[in-house]
Amino acid sequence: MNLISREELKSKLDRGDDFKLVMVLGGWAYEMAHIPGSITFGTPEEGLQNLSKDDEIVVYCSNPTCIASIAAYNILVQRGYQHVKRYAGGIEDWQAAGLPVEGTIAG
Repeated sequence: MNLISREELKSKLDRGDDFKLVMVLGGWAYEMAHIPGSITFGTPEEGLQNLSKDDEIVVYCSNPTCIASIAAYNILVQRGYQHVKRYAGGIEDWQAAGLPVEGTIAG
């Protein structure tokens, strides 16, 4: 599994790199709190329809033990997506570092 650290992810966001940051939890979780610049999809099928196999994609969910980002990573790789990384720390790690989030509980 190709992982990306919090520091690497923050640097990519700060530089404005062209990549898709995908929160793979449900829409309700996304509405509560997500990393700025993230997108989400209602279903895995919707994600597959809206992501290109050429995209650089970073998936994340809530924390290192959350299986949603592991499953999303594996599905993308199995479907031939070449540039996929998993931010294992998830929103929990991001917030613990004092980094900004967006959503109804942000702030």
